[in-house]
Amino acid sequence: MKQHYVMSVGVDDFREVREQYYYVDKTDFIRRLIDGHAKATLITRPRRFGKTLAMSMLYYFFSNKDAEANRVLFEGSKIEQAGEQYMAEQGSRPVVFLSLKDIKEDTLEGMLASFGEAMKNVYYDFRFLLEGTTLIPVEKEVFEAVLSGKASRNDLQYSLKNLTVYLERYYGKQVLVLIDEYDAPIQYAWDYGYYDEAIVFVRNYLSSVLKTNPALDFAVLTGVLRIAKESIFSSLNNLEMASVAFGEYKDVMGFTYEEIQKMTADFQVEDKLPEIKAWYDGYNFDGQEIYNPWSVINYFKHKCRPAAYWVNTSGNAILRHMLQHATAAQSRSLAELLRGKKVSAGLEEGVIYDEIYQNSDALYSMLLTTGYLTMVDYPDPYMDEEGATMRIPNREIRTLFKKEVMRHLANLEGDSELLRNLLHSLLGGNAADFEEALSNYLRLLASFYDTAARESFYHGLVLGLLATLMPRFEVVSNRESGYGRFDVAIFPGKGQTAGALLEFKVADSEAEMPERAQEALAQIEANQYAAEFERRGVKDFWQYGIAFWGKKCHIEAR
Repeated sequence: MKQHYVMSVGVDDFREVREQYYYVDKTDFIRRLIDGHAKATLITRPRRFGKTLAMSMLYYFFSNKDAEANRVLFEGSKIEQAGEQYMAEQGSRPVVFLSLKDIKEDTLEGMLASFGEAMKNVYYDFRFLLEGTTLIPVEKEVFEAVLSGKASRNDLQYSLKNLTVYLERYYGKQVLVLIDEYDAPIQYAWDYGYYDEAIVFVRNYLSSVLKTNPALDFAVLTGVLRIAKESIFSSLNNLEMASVAFGEYKDVMGFTYEEIQKMTADFQVEDKLPEIKAWYDGYNFDGQEIYNPWSVINYFKHKCRPAAYWVNTSGNAILRHMLQHATAAQSRSLAELLRGKKVSAGLEEGVIYDEIYQNSDALYSMLLTTGYLTMVDYPDPYMDEEGATMRIPNREIRTLFKKEVMRHLANLEGDSELLRNLLHSLLGGNAADFEEALSNYLRLLASFYDTAARESFYHGLVLGLLATLMPRFEVVSNRESGYGRFDVAIFPGKGQTAGALLEFKVADSEAEMPERAQEALAQIEANQYAAEFERRGVKDFWQYGIAFWGKKCHIEAR
C-alpha cells in the first residue's frame, strides 16, 4: 500500500492512518501474537503512546467483518512479508473491540450507565444475532435489553462474556476480545469515592470473559496503570503482563531509533536526528530504547519545531492525588530529579488503591508508569533486590516535570500569576509581598489543614514552589553548610544576580510567629549557613526566617 507523507495527530483508526497518513509499520506485533500469545495479555503504556492505534490494527487484521476490504491495508507491511502462513490468519475470526477510556463518571450510577452505553454500541454491530435461531428466547430478551440501554446491572456485568458465547455459537469459531484503556473507569471511581463498589463490577465484568470462557480465543487489554491482580484480576492465572518495566512487546507502542531514522530519511531531515533524540528519546522499556510517538509526530507536523507536546497528569487523578500528598523527602527527591539526578526506589507496578499512601516508593512507580520517569537499570523481578534506578527521560519531560509535577506538589493549577509574584518578591528581598503571597498559598490548601502542623509539610510546600526556578537557579534542600544544615538555599545561575537562604520554624500560636521567625533568622547567622554561598563566590543573597502557624506565616528578612 502507498506510503503517505502527511503526519496524523490524534488519529487512532488504523484504516484512516493507512489510507491518508504516514504510517510507522508496527504489524510485526501481529506475527508475534500469532506465534505465541497468552490467553489474556495486558500491555500498559503512558497516555498517547499509540495504544488505541495498535488495538485498531489488531481489529482490522483479525476481524472477519469486511475481511477482503481490510486485507489491502496490510499490503507491503511486515506481516505480509512474514509469509502467507500469517496472512492466512487475516479476517479469520470474530472480534469484539471496545474502549473504556470515555467512562469518566463521578458516581457509580453514572459509571454503570456509561458501561451500558458502551455495550449498547458494541451489541449494535452484532444485532444480526437476533435473527434466526442462534439465540434462545431468554438470550434474545437480554440482548435486546442491552441494545435498548435497559439491561440490569447483573446482565450488564456479564454482557461482554455473553456476547462472546453468542458469537462463538454463530460462527463456530472462538472470539478475539480487544479492550482499550481498561483502567479508566477504576481511576475515576477512586477519584470520586466509589472505588469499592466499582471494583466489584469491573472485576466481574472482566474476569467473566477472561477466565474459563470456552468462547474466548484470546484477549488483549491496554491501559496506563497495572491495577494489582489482587484487586481486579484475582484468580486469573492466564494473564500475561507487559509493562514499561518488564514483559514482551517492548516496541509495539512508541518509536524505535531505527523507525526514527527512517522517518527523518523519508522527510529528508536527517540533520534533525540529534534534536529529536534530545527532546523525545530516553525511554527504556525493559532494555528497548523508545521515543515518544505523540511528540515525534507533532514535531514533524509543526515543521520540526521542538516543544513539549505531550501532556499527561491532567488525565490521571491518582497521580495528582499522590503528588498532593508527597512528603518533604519526596519533594526533595523530585527536585533532585529535575536537576538531572536519579532516584532509586522499590518498583511497585501493581496499583493497590487502598495502599497508595502507605508505600513511599509508590509515587516513583506511578511516575514511571505514567511516563514522567524511565528506568536506568532493572532489578531482577524474581529476586528481592533493593530497587530500580529512575530518571527523567528527556528534555520534553524535564520541561513538563517542572510545569506539571512540581506544581502539583503545591496544588498550583491556575495560579501562575500568584507564583510569579511570590518568586519575584522572594528574589527581590520584598519580605512583605513574599509573606502575602505565601500566605495566599497556605489559604488555598484547605485540604491540607490537618497536616499543616509539621515543619516537613511547609518545607515540602515551599520546595515545590521553588522548583519552578530551575534550571535558572539551583535549589538545594537540607545541605550541610557552616555548622549545621540549612533548610533551603537558592543559588543564582548564569546571568542571575542574587540568591536566597530560607530557614523554617513552626509556632505554637499566631502571636508567637514573629519571635519564631526572628529565631530562624538568628539560626542562619549563628550556624554560619552562608558559608556555602561564600564558597561558591555568591556575594548577594537574601536571608529569610519563616515561621508558620496553621494557614498563616510570618517572614523576617535580612
